[in-house]
Amino acid sequence: MFYLRAFSHSLVHALKNLFPIIAVVVFFQLVILRQMPDNTFAMAAGLLIVAVGVALFLQGLELSIFPVGKSLSNQFARRGSVPVLLSFGFAMGFSAVVAEPALIAVAQQAEEISEGKIKALTLRILVAVSVGLVVALGVFRTIFGYPLHWFMIIGYIVVVIITWFAPPEIVGLAYDSGGVTTNIVTVPLIAALGIGLAASIRGRTPLLDGFGLVALAVMVPMITVQLYGIFVYSGVTTDPTTVPTLVHNGTADQTPVLLTMLLDLAGMIRDVLPIIITILFFQYLVLRRGLTNPRKILFGFALVVLGLYAFVVGLKLGLFPIGTSMARQLMSMEGFVFVYLFAFMIGFATTMAEPALIAIGHQAEQAAAGTINGNAIRIIVAVGVAVGITLGVHRIISGDSIHHYIIGGYILVIILTALAPRYIIPLAYDLGGVTTSEVTVPLVTALGIGLASSIEGRNVLIDGFGLIAFASIFPIVTVMGYAIIVEMLAKQRKTDS
Repeated sequence: MFYLRAFSHSLVHALKNLFPIIAVVVFFQLVILRQMPDNTFAMAAGLLIVAVGVALFLQGLELSIFPVGKSLSNQFARRGSVPVLLSFGFAMGFSAVVAEPALIAVAQQAEEISEGKIKALTLRILVAVSVGLVVALGVFRTIFGYPLHWFMIIGYIVVVIITWFAPPEIVGLAYDSGGVTTNIVTVPLIAALGIGLAASIRGRTPLLDGFGLVALAVMVPMITVQLYGIFVYSGVTTDPTTVPTLVHNGTADQTPVLLTMLLDLAGMIRDVLPIIITILFFQYLVLRRGLTNPRKILFGFALVVLGLYAFVVGLKLGLFPIGTSMARQLMSMEGFVFVYLFAFMIGFATTMAEPALIAIGHQAEQAAAGTINGNAIRIIVAVGVAVGITLGVHRIISGDSIHHYIIGGYILVIILTALAPRYIIPLAYDLGGVTTSEVTVPLVTALGIGLASSIEGRNVLIDGFGLIAFASIFPIVTVMGYAIIVEMLAKQRKTDS
């Protein structure tokens, strides 16, 4: 009975997170387009399956991965062994990202659109290794108290330099891969690890030293994926007018449905295995202690697998078709005003309902002891996401090079990092990483791909990816800009008084 109540609560929570997307889509379909898509029932069923999958997944996390992960973090922090903490940070970062639903979705899309040049599994392992290494680096920074802003300034200078040399086919995908690493699995685990370490080490503060692990986890995959793209596309020329064919319905696949379902389920088990192995290894071989409630934890892992499976099925039925369908319908209208309006509304509405953002905002409010307003931060972040996605849509429509937008955006971020108050920098970067949710990412990815495939002369691989990157950059800008303005006004009031 307890599990049923908890599941129903998680399902209501997931449906609430989906509601802003449904409201925006229904408004545009009924008021602006005045028509409903042919596969409305399938899309609605897909959205419901996504909600059920997210609810199962969250319930499984609460029963298994979260309590065990937090327990391990606290035990290692008490032991104070730097090598063990670093190896634990790497293992948790790697295993969490490999199982990230949004990264799975983006990697599958990339393999399909690149016609196999980019391998989905290779991309996911590369991103997971990057995040593992960077979480270990972030743990090292927290232990020894090094300021985050130097890591971010130097890191993004490297990002900008590599972007200048990277092939256009990989730039958008690389930044999207960085944006989706911090999501439904990674944010709570990584944030809890950083804040817990900062709280347990004398001389550290949770706000200044606890935040920032999420930010580092966003940045480094951008570098490694672009390097992977330079390797994959070296000596390969791509016709910019070529539009790869997208296949979502699987009609060409003659594999029996039951066998396909079993293979997909086996794939989900494979995705979750790294987290299970990591936890068991550190629990039994490093700490040499047994799990407190193994049956409950095993049941939680089973829910995680089923939730992941339902989530991916729902994506194929609901969110991907909605994004692609809306893009094509809006592109058939005269002018692009409603395309921009849809992008802005979707960006703002989904971000305001993002659970990871609500959680981080609440943690920041507590850590800052009243100097930061969680609700104000959410609104500022939501405006940043809305502006970012709208600007990204404009780039696709205009056909401009993503290099110039990304490089310009991160140069602005680097400048603001040098000017912003030190207390806001880790939080600002973390907030940029949590704005892309398990629901938002597939919808925004499908919107970009749908726009690129609907506009003549656009290449889906070059132009279709990148919206998630814009959604990650501009919240950093708006939050640091907000902090700079608040500090200037405070100094002005002191001067006047």
